This record gives sequence, structure tokens and C-alpha cells, in this order.
Amino acid sequence: MVKNSNSLLAISKSIALYITLFIFLVPFIIVVMNSFKATQHFIESPFSLPKSLNFSNYVDAFQSMNFMQGIFNSLLLTVGSIIVIVFFSAMTAYLFARFKWRINKILFFTILSSMALPFQVLMIPLVILYGEMDLLNMRPTLMFMYVGFGLPLGVFTFHGFIKGIPYELEEAAFMEGSSRLRTFFVVVFPLLKPVMVTLIILEVLIIWNDYLLASLILQSPELRTLPLSVFNFFSSYSVDYAPLMAGLLMAMIPVLILYLVLQKHIIQGITDGALK
Repeated sequence: MVKNSNSLLAISKSIALYITLFIFLVPFIIVVMNSFKATQHFIESPFSLPKSLNFSNYVDAFQSMNFMQGIFNSLLLTVGSIIVIVFFSAMTAYLFARFKWRINKILFFTILSSMALPFQVLMIPLVILYGEMDLLNMRPTLMFMYVGFGLPLGVFTFHGFIKGIPYELEEAAFMEGSSRLRTFFVVVFPLLKPVMVTLIILEVLIIWNDYLLASLILQSPELRTLPLSVFNFFSSYSVDYAPLMAGLLMAMIPVLILYLVLQKHIIQGITDGALK
């Protein structure tokens, strides 16, 4: 009787998970289906399957969105910001975890408390401040802001993981004559790979999909990121819905590919972080 009850509970959980998965996938499926339709067919029957695979929508979206320029700007900002976030947050977390200075505790909790501050509170003052310094409409300015907003999460993520790494590994390196900096990069940093991948995915989703901050900082068309290019395409082609669907799908594909490639490492990072 107990076995039957457990089996029924497991089946119920599986059904609930599949239903939830389907609900989350419905918007994506609708975008994919309608990206191959003509606009008239999309308006008449948005939930039906396409009659044929119409790739002209992708060609129109690629040309009208200036897709290559948008993806270049997004890649430059995302990769550059994440490299700085990963290295600086890992080193800062190592400092807080290994050196038991009183000032470190104060700084650590100060950094964590900044995570509770909504970005919208700082948005307008930051734009006014950088505008007065004539630093708007520049990629480095936007990258600097991404790094500033991303470091607290990185420090918090790495700190707990580093505390779980046996200090004996570092002591062995010190006995061999290794410096503190070399020990960090040779011994500690490689062990951070699982949680590092998880952090990278989270930051990629935040930075790659960011529209609000990028729209406030970047005004020139040649500096537009992919979300800005999609929005501009939407504004210009607000009636031609089928190419819009193709443009939205093209903007999603890079992140989807990255997630599928690193999916195994993400799950491992979350598991290891929980165990630590």
C-alpha cells in the first residue's frame, strides 16, 4: 500500500512538472511557429502550424535589425563585463574568506547589502551623473556599470564555495615556495569552475537581455545591443509581425546555445554550491 502511494505521488509530481514545462515552453513554441508564417497567416491564425517554412522572415529581420552589428556589441559588452566580474569577484571573495580581518566582515556585508538595493533606485542618478561628466553613449561606461552591478552576486557566490575548499591545499603550495597570488590562480581558481559556470550563465542572461540600462546609456545606432536592435526593429515594423517573430528568435538563439552547451556544468555548480 505504501509503495503504491509513493508511486502515485511520484507520477503526480512528474505530471505537474511536465505541465509546468509545457506552460513555460508555450510562448517560445508560438514564436518559433509564427516566425515561418506570412504576416497575414499570423494575424488570422497565430496558434496554427505554418503551412510552409518561410525563411524570408529571417532574411528581412537579419538585414533590417542590423543583426551582426547588434550581436557584436552585445558580445563585446557581455564577454568583457563577465571576464572582469569573474576575476575580480573571485579574488575579492578569496580575500574575504581567507583573511579574518574585522574590516573584511564589514566590507563583505556592505557588498551583500547592495544586492538588496533595486537598480531602479540608482538608475536616474547614475545617468545624470555620467551625463554631467559627458560619459554617456560609450561602451566602457555601460560595461563599468554592468561590472558594478554584477560584482556583489559574484562575491557572494564565490565566497561560500571558497570557504569549503580545504586550506591544506594552499598550505602545501606555500611550502613549495608558491606566492599567495600564484597559489590562488593555480590551486584555488581552477576549483571554482562549477560555480563559475553557474555565475557566468546568470550574468550572461542579465547582461545579454538588458534593455533598460543600455537604452539609457547608448544612443548611437552603431552602438545598439541586440535587445535595442530588436526594439528598434519592432518600432519600425510594428505591423509586419512575422519578421518580428523571426527577429525575436534570432535574439534568443545565442543564449539558448550557451545554456545547452553548459547545462551539465550549471547543474553541477548548483549542486556543489548547495553542498558547500
